[in-house]
Amino acid sequence: MKWMIASDIHGSAFYCEKMLKAFKREQADKLLLLGDILYHGPRNDLPEGYAPKKVIEMLNNIKEKILCVRGNCDAEVDQMVLEFPIMADYAMITEGDLNIFATHGHHFNEKKLPPMFEKTQEGLILLHGHTHVPVCRVHESYTYMNPGSVSIPKENSEHSYMILENGAFWWKTLDGETYLNFKGSKPERGYCREEYRY
Repeated sequence: MKWMIASDIHGSAFYCEKMLKAFKREQADKLLLLGDILYHGPRNDLPEGYAPKKVIEMLNNIKEKILCVRGNCDAEVDQMVLEFPIMADYAMITEGDLNIFATHGHHFNEKKLPPMFEKTQEGLILLHGHTHVPVCRVHESYTYMNPGSVSIPKENSEHSYMILENGAFWWKTLDGETYLNFKGSKPERGYCREEYRY
């Protein structure tokens, strides 16, 4: 299965449309959203093309392909208009030899690991958004990954997403340019600019 992984749309119809064009171009089977779908949040400026109602319509049109976890800006009122579940704090995904703990990042992150991370396991991945910064960092017992943000990237990063296929990860701009990839135990820089954290 081919996964597209994205986070932090924050109500931007402009960037949601670009993300969905990338999803179609990638011919991915599923879209994993790591939260913060409709609301921009009190700490963020309005993203370009802020139109939550349009985002609702676009995502509901592909509801059967979406797996989503709840972000700190997502609320029950959002669930009332979105036709796919968004209220789970995390999702566990097994893909080949990988065990992926997907969450938004405001509850579980590198500083507050999920309990299951206390025991070393092969292929253990902590995957979250929230920071709006793309990251791939290898720890002794797990690897931390972040796709960055679709609409409000931070620390000079690009509007981006990730692809997971056959045990390998690729970080890409919304235009499809790969800037980082990972398979095994070491991230490869690819086209990654030096200011990106990995």
